[in-house]
Amino acid sequence: MNLLKTVVDDLGEILKKNGINEAVDIRISYIDNYDYQINNLVKHQNHPDVDSIKEEISTSLNSSGLINIFDFAKNLFINIQINAESIIGNLEDVKNNILKDKKESVIIDYGGPNIGKPLHVGHLRPLNIGRSIYLTNKIIGNDIKSDIHLGDWGMPVAQIITYCELEKISFDELTINMLEEIYPSASKKYSSDDNFKEKSQETNKKLSSGEKEVFSNWKKISELTLTALKETLLILNHDFDYWWGESSVNELIPDMLQNLENEGKIEKDGGAFISSQITDPRILITKSDGSYLYITTDLATALLRNKEISHEKVLYVTDNRQKLHFEQLFESLSFFDFPSKEYAHVGFGTINDSNGNPLKTRDGGNLKLVDLYEQAFNYIQKINSTLSEADLHCLTNTVLTYSDLITNRKTDYKFDLEKFTSVSGKTGIYVQYAQVRANKLVKTLIKDKPSLPIAPTPLGSLDRNLVINLANIEFHLELSIKNNEPHHLANYLYTISNAFNAFYQDSNIKKIEDTNERNQKILITTLFIEYSHLVMSCLGITPVKKM
Repeated sequence: MNLLKTVVDDLGEILKKNGINEAVDIRISYIDNYDYQINNLVKHQNHPDVDSIKEEISTSLNSSGLINIFDFAKNLFINIQINAESIIGNLEDVKNNILKDKKESVIIDYGGPNIGKPLHVGHLRPLNIGRSIYLTNKIIGNDIKSDIHLGDWGMPVAQIITYCELEKISFDELTINMLEEIYPSASKKYSSDDNFKEKSQETNKKLSSGEKEVFSNWKKISELTLTALKETLLILNHDFDYWWGESSVNELIPDMLQNLENEGKIEKDGGAFISSQITDPRILITKSDGSYLYITTDLATALLRNKEISHEKVLYVTDNRQKLHFEQLFESLSFFDFPSKEYAHVGFGTINDSNGNPLKTRDGGNLKLVDLYEQAFNYIQKINSTLSEADLHCLTNTVLTYSDLITNRKTDYKFDLEKFTSVSGKTGIYVQYAQVRANKLVKTLIKDKPSLPIAPTPLGSLDRNLVINLANIEFHLELSIKNNEPHHLANYLYTISNAFNAFYQDSNIKKIEDTNERNQKILITTLFIEYSHLVMSCLGITPVKKM
């Protein structure tokens, strides 16, 4: 932690001098009257020089200038209370304080929509989680690139093309609305009609070989889908560095398979390629008819990324049900001796209705993401009729983002529009209201941010609580980055918003006559605005101007 770096470094030197090569692990304390605790030194309580170590630690903490009180609860278990007045100045440099010393280069793969289909409610979580991980990495200084990884090749596309040909639907006259109806019809027909299935397989072979007419029809469908996709993503404030899809690696796959076969890494089994690695179950690389699987294109995508993008790590944001796929992919990448990278599957649960069932339309179909957006927009407009359209759009995206990210990504959650638009509790509306209130207060009282008073005034309990919570941002950032879990930051945003509201209601700043005390409270308010806006940036939320 940068705020306590000097303290931690000094204690580390004391331990090292006494033969203890243990990093000092400082954590947030939830014990009354204490802010932080050091737990991990307890294991050294039987050290022969433990009394001397405790004395040295005490001397160091007493001289730091940051510590009010500390307590050895049990041997080397240490409780610490910070001198909150002394750290206000440190909080002003938050952006530099959170930058990582050691930068990482990361690719994050998320979104993954399929061609011919609109974005539906199931895409909300990967989009929100992926964007937050992307933005947080960017803000702390990592070199991160995003790739939407479109499902724009293979049998689903072949089914659409075949259906249009048989139904004599002009590819030049196709619309996105027509595609939305064609996709499920073609998929259903493929499952029930052997003749259609055979023709679709033939179309897929023509597509894979680059047959001119089929390829041209694919391109029309692809461009139509991509245009509609980008329009929806624009509404939801999403963008990507790379718009690669399965089609981007199609030409790489034949050589990849040939090389793997020559190396003895894959082998034929009934027409299919399987990995030579002995696993249970065996890892299927292609289907028996020669068509490609998700793992086929994911392997080729890894080759493309290794060639085109400098990176050390790849994160795949998909739902929990794809866990086995990624386990097999990562095993295969290692077994096939692909360039060594760190790979991780960032899984997530589903969005459900109030009864705990997957969120659907009234007729049981997948709820389109634009329709969910419209529902939320109309609901918010009814209870905030005086707001501008821009602010309503901002609040709608806040609700759809914050209600998603406040939940641990690994778990399912129930989508409750009434609950998520409440002005109280852990909602996007609540955290937006807190920063609007703070901005209004500051604009009313000052034009420029005040400087730290020469003689800082003692902080009241609510002032202190807000300052300490602001200082804790690094802990929540660390948890969020380390575990790819945005909910730590979403909860932190609620914590500081709640602390600010308590501080605001207790302090009638406008009537405070003492200049130092007044300026200090204004400064704390501006710090809250800065911190809440920073965390909103990590979550993919834009601060609303008026509520």
